[in-house]
Amino acid sequence: MTSVNASATQKRPGAIDRYFQISERGSTIGTEIRGGIVTFFAMAYIVVLNPLILGTVEDGTGQVLGGGTLADGGPNLAMIASATALVAGVMSILMGAIANYPLALAAGLGLNAVVAFSIAGLPNVTWADAMGVIVLEGIIILILVLTGFRAAVFRAVPTELKTAIGVGIGLFITLIGLGNAGVVSGDGATILSLGNLGTLPVLVFVVGLVLTIVLHVRKVRGALLISILVATALAVTLENTLHIGGRSEDNPGGFNSAPTFDGIFSMPDFSLIGQFNLLGSFQNIGIVALVLLVFSVMLADFFDTMGTMVAVGGEAKLLDANGNPPRSTRILLVDSVGAIAGGVGSVSSNTAFVESSAGVGEGARTGLASITTGVCFLLATLFSPLVGLVPYEAAAPALVLVGYLMMTQIAGIDWKNADIAIPAFLTIAVMPFTYSIADGIGAGFIAFVIVKLARGKIREIHPLMWIVSILFVVYFLVDPIRVWLGV
Repeated sequence: MTSVNASATQKRPGAIDRYFQISERGSTIGTEIRGGIVTFFAMAYIVVLNPLILGTVEDGTGQVLGGGTLADGGPNLAMIASATALVAGVMSILMGAIANYPLALAAGLGLNAVVAFSIAGLPNVTWADAMGVIVLEGIIILILVLTGFRAAVFRAVPTELKTAIGVGIGLFITLIGLGNAGVVSGDGATILSLGNLGTLPVLVFVVGLVLTIVLHVRKVRGALLISILVATALAVTLENTLHIGGRSEDNPGGFNSAPTFDGIFSMPDFSLIGQFNLLGSFQNIGIVALVLLVFSVMLADFFDTMGTMVAVGGEAKLLDANGNPPRSTRILLVDSVGAIAGGVGSVSSNTAFVESSAGVGEGARTGLASITTGVCFLLATLFSPLVGLVPYEAAAPALVLVGYLMMTQIAGIDWKNADIAIPAFLTIAVMPFTYSIADGIGAGFIAFVIVKLARGKIREIHPLMWIVSILFVVYFLVDPIRVWLGV
């Protein structure tokens, strides 16, 4: 009798197992921890890339994120890296604890490009104003989730047009990566041209890109992080032996950002936390432009999350018969808080990362994996000075590959159907060519309405699409109207 009771006790799941339903989902605590670590290494590149995207662009007043200008000492990348890792850590832990889903969060690539190039750079707009827009966007998404209105918003935009937005952002990110590496440039005579390929910094980029592609096609976990580390090691070696220096008029063959070493460990600087202005954007951007920017970011953020949680859930075999993940409302709730937290932390909207599928491939099935990933991000805040070692040329290959991954969505668009193909094409093309994600979305929305009207399909235009398209028309005409009115 005693042996039977002992056996029953051994088989009874522990508190952690019961809370996360680990055994129920066919996993183990060890597998979840291992999967969480793999996910961290698969997405840890964001700690490097987010500072390079946000920290190297001056706002509408000439200031970089965290204060100062590019001319008087440059950006504080370590400070941005610390905040990036902190918010990613906290939000990933919340996702695991509240939603019990193997989905990690961090500052979203594409979304941070919107903040840097489409919001912060507007005339008179400060970084605090730009982050206030992200907080506002997160609040709106939170309200949509809590009221159940997200379904209406989701139905308003045609699926293939949402796909085109993701593809366009992918091309935009690729252009940023190629530009940072010096592979493409603008010389005044042409919009874009091939850069000087006979430099050592470009060699660093090429080595990193080749390695990234090889590791990716061989399905090596953490391919992006490995390629960044190897390319950085090559860049540091070249800089310390040949003293290449930074790129300038006198040194056109230099690094776009020369690697610098300020130590390995330091207490993290979290002074960026709370540096946002929720209402400043109303004064500096204008209500129409603000509404469009918030809506643009909300679209990219909201629909990317929907796709990611379904993709990860499908790989983990967690979806129900209707293709819905368990606790989907909680997943969306935490994700919407992630947008708010990203703005409050001055690191852009935090969203679900599709790289979470790397941990799922390792066997992760529960939120314990997300908590493990979050703890890894928190530990990363202690090593933020290492960010200064990474030149643009070493990180750019990751941007190019992420652009490719986003581009693969293009197969979901019916290119034989002009109703959607023309709006999708304009969305994809206008984004990189205008260096504005909002402009690309606006062009696609307006084209969608025009094509439907031309084909006599007015009933297929959702009322929300009418409203948004009209707002985009006003947005595009704001400057001409101001000139005409003399204001």
